[in-house]
Amino acid sequence: MEKFSLTAPCHFGLESVLKKEIKDLGYEITNVRDGRVSFSGDGDAVARANIFLRTAERVLLSVGEFEARSFEELYQGIKALPWEEYIPKNGRFWVKKAGSVKSKLFSASDIQSIVKKAMVDRLSGKYGITQFPEDGEAYPVRIFINKDLVSVYLDSTGESLHKRGYRKKQGEAPMAENLAAALILLSPWRMDRILLDPFCGSGTILIEAAMIGMDMAPGMNREFTAENWDPLIDRKSWYRAVDEAEERIRPADQWDLQGYDIDPGVLKAARENAENAGVSEYIHFQERAVKDLSHSGKYGFIITNPPYGERIGDEASLRSTYRELGEQFLRLDSWSLYMITSYEEAEKCIGRKADKNRKIYNGMIKTRYYIFEGPKPHGRRDLPKEERA
Repeated sequence: MEKFSLTAPCHFGLESVLKKEIKDLGYEITNVRDGRVSFSGDGDAVARANIFLRTAERVLLSVGEFEARSFEELYQGIKALPWEEYIPKNGRFWVKKAGSVKSKLFSASDIQSIVKKAMVDRLSGKYGITQFPEDGEAYPVRIFINKDLVSVYLDSTGESLHKRGYRKKQGEAPMAENLAAALILLSPWRMDRILLDPFCGSGTILIEAAMIGMDMAPGMNREFTAENWDPLIDRKSWYRAVDEAEERIRPADQWDLQGYDIDPGVLKAARENAENAGVSEYIHFQERAVKDLSHSGKYGFIITNPPYGERIGDEASLRSTYRELGEQFLRLDSWSLYMITSYEEAEKCIGRKADKNRKIYNGMIKTRYYIFEGPKPHGRRDLPKEERA
């Protein structure tokens, strides 16, 4: 089976989490750059990466790389690539996205136009035609130019991988599913430990936790662009990946996953989303304010995405919310708190300095993932999943 050079983009700051996921699938990492992890694999790898990766945004097939400081160099570089090895005579091809950072070429629309023209000229010469029907399968192209280095990809995914398909309804400022999964994977939470989200909104963090606990593949119930890329990727690769995903699901025993919110409307959406994801029986949602946060259990986890300035609320209400969270967390003396926010006064309001924090970009918002560690259960050593061998 043919080997491909593959790249999976992710949120900035989560490269190590995605790298661990890819290695756990059995593939060799070839490069790690800001917001991108590259690896090598065959058609099975394309299917499995799309279906199993929780923190990636998409899976891209590399067509080539070259330097370009002018549009003529861009045209010649694109034209020199072996497009006929990827795109059939009736394939639909276009530049889905062009991005440029610190490069001479920066106009996205001009880059898209030049790339399309060069592709047409290359394929016209190879297929001996000047008019392409483009009535076949889709082959979207993505171009990234960084410091004049042009990276050219085919997008095997289509809609971003964070769109699992279960979230039909959502509250205000929802968290992307792949970011929610990353927050879980950056913690040592396991199925036998309590998990509580006091700002659960549409339930994304808890739903992703349940799917992780069950080893339920996030992409097993959706479609991908490359499913129809015959003969480039054998359709049987997708069948095998789905069969593997179904075999890996393990039923839950007794879990304690709880989500609180003050908005009954978003709680209704959360319950429906959990139902769509097939995990509703494992999560308990209830209408409760953060000031009423409590639990009788020990050694639990709070993993949450509270309001912050760019999302919701004014300064006074934010300060009050974080102080209430801090006060209730203090009472849960054996618990750990994992919190993502851009609110700069978060640690002060919580009432203690975080043991660790990690910079993560939530879209264009620079946030911090604050980790307030509690004691570990007697005789037990927990490690974040990304650090486990």
